[in-house]
Amino acid sequence: MQGKVILVTGGAKRVGAAICRRLHAAGAHLAIHYHTSQAQAQALQTELNALRADSVALFSADLLDLQALPLLVTQSIDRFGRLDGLVNNASSFYATPLVDATEQDWHDLLGTNLKAPLFLAQAAATELRRTQGSIVNIVDIHAERPMKNHLVYSVAKAGLRALTLGLAQELAPEVRVNGVSPGAILWPEHGDWQDTEKRTAIVAQTLLQRVGTPDDIAKTVLFLLQDAPYITGQVIAVDGGKSINT
Repeated sequence: MQGKVILVTGGAKRVGAAICRRLHAAGAHLAIHYHTSQAQAQALQTELNALRADSVALFSADLLDLQALPLLVTQSIDRFGRLDGLVNNASSFYATPLVDATEQDWHDLLGTNLKAPLFLAQAAATELRRTQGSIVNIVDIHAERPMKNHLVYSVAKAGLRALTLGLAQELAPEVRVNGVSPGAILWPEHGDWQDTEKRTAIVAQTLLQRVGTPDDIAKTVLFLLQDAPYITGQVIAVDGGKSINT
């Protein structure tokens, strides 16, 4: 990853921050996107730039704003002179049972999880073809097995999985496109996810009988960007075996 430039959406905290730290440790320069998490983004930038000066830049954008997406790519290239990878990590996540789902939920969940990755890939395609680059989309095991009461989110992630395969076809042979599907990694910060019984039931369905860590996802992203030159159009489940045991 030495000299490579990677744009990571939603990179300020949680799994996104772990991805940024792992890629940075491998030698990459980072264009980190954030929306509302300015304090966390600035803290991460300070941390990583202290390790390697001027290696991390921050860019704020609302991914629901279609006009902001090509600008995000352009700003990243202008700052570092190139772009070698795009990690579509940013995501909205919350429950939308059928009886409660609204058009705004559809706009938000499909916007961040599907629409933004599509149009960011479109904006980055020319440069990624030039650099023989790569795209990694953070999908979800529930793209294939929908999560109860999370109808719209599951549809959005199913679309992102299809987009990953479609982009691999569209951008070949110059650009590789793959996905990572997390299972139980970090519990959501809202809703009823603090319920111990709910968490225990999910872990019990996982073959390895434990939750994973954000770095499990980050290591897989690094592998796909750096060490997988003959892999494209694949979505790797990093879920402790949960997706084959439910």
